[in-house]
Formats: sequence, C-alpha cells, structure tokens
Amino acid sequence: MPHVVDFVNVSTEGLESSPVAPALAGLRANEARYFKNKYDAVFAVEPAAKAKKLVSYVSKVLKDERGIVIASPPLEATELEVEGIRWTHVFYESGLAVNVLYTLADAGKRAVGFKLSEGMDPPEELAAFKWARQKSKLAGTIRGSYFVIKGEY
Repeated sequence: MPHVVDFVNVSTEGLESSPVAPALAGLRANEARYFKNKYDAVFAVEPAAKAKKLVSYVSKVLKDERGIVIASPPLEATELEVEGIRWTHVFYESGLAVNVLYTLADAGKRAVGFKLSEGMDPPEELAAFKWARQKSKLAGTIRGSYFVIKGEY
C-alpha cells in the first residue's frame, strides 16, 4: 500500500537503511510539498520491491539515454500524472533521487532530474554532471542536475 509523504512532520519511514536517511527524508518531503503546492497532488511512495515497473522504467531511460546504471539499491518509487505530464520518482539508498519528467503530448518537455541529499557526494556514475545548489527548509542544501530525454518511452 502506498505511503503518503507528510511534508509537515518529516519521517524517515522506508528510508532507514540510507546513511543519509534524515536528509533523504527531507528531500522526499520537499518533492511532496512541491506537488501539493503546484498541482494539489498527493505524493505517495511505495517500496521499490513493490514498484518494480517504475524502477525498471527509470533504469531503462537512464541506460538507453546515457548508459547510466545507478549502483545504489532503490528504496522507494512513485509515479504521478498531472497536467499531461508523467512524473516517475525513485529514491535510492545512497541519498540520490531520480525523477523522469515525461510530457505525454509529442511536443512537450522530457527530462531526467537528479537530486543529491545533503551530505552525500555525487555517485561515480554521475560524476560528469555539473550540480546546481538549491536551499530547502525541509532538505537543507539540495544539489541537482538533469539531462533532456531524446528517445520515446
């Protein structure tokens, strides 16, 4: 059963095995707040073991587009469809969060976003990316990067 992420009372539930669990929980809560404020959408995650299709989808996009394989085990995943955009998120044990933004219309935006929890270094497989910093009350300093998707998924 999906777990609704509370961005008021941040919890590490489902993320306990991460060495940066509190920061990753803040990052997850930051995403939940964004979707609630921008789209009035509920951000509910489920264990990666129950969301294998979502994890496989994100892995396929990363592999096909850039040859990227995330070494860290996935902990949780979710997918939302709002305003014609499918957002798929996977949260990894290392503290990495990956989202695939995929506009369902042919002429829309399509990109993969990476966010690093405060306190984690960029994983080796993402070392080539440049990272921008963003401050968050829930997650501290978030570092993020992205690339545009060229293929069809």
